[in-house]
Amino acid sequence: MKIVGIAACTSGIAHTYIAKEKLLKAAASLGHEIHIETQGTIGTEDELTPSDIKAADVVIIAADINVGGKERFVGKRTVNVPTHVVIKSPKALLNKIESELGLVK
Repeated sequence: MKIVGIAACTSGIAHTYIAKEKLLKAAASLGHEIHIETQGTIGTEDELTPSDIKAADVVIIAADINVGGKERFVGKRTVNVPTHVVIKSPKALLNKIESELGLVK
């Protein structure tokens, strides 16, 4: 499964980067490709490119705030979750997405 997404929390510091790291590690361990953009206090980092988005099977928005740039994902399967869900059980989230959307690795 090819995954792109955005991580963002209310302060734009800790949970943003913890959520990103948890998603990256979980995806790698499950054999998925992933690219996560962060939107935090220092701005946008690891910005998704149009080709990243086009190739993605699913978009994960792990955020506790409104994020910018959602219009880039029109027509894509998008899952919105709070950061604490990603931090607590990232593998379970990815397995659930894969199962519910009928996606394969």
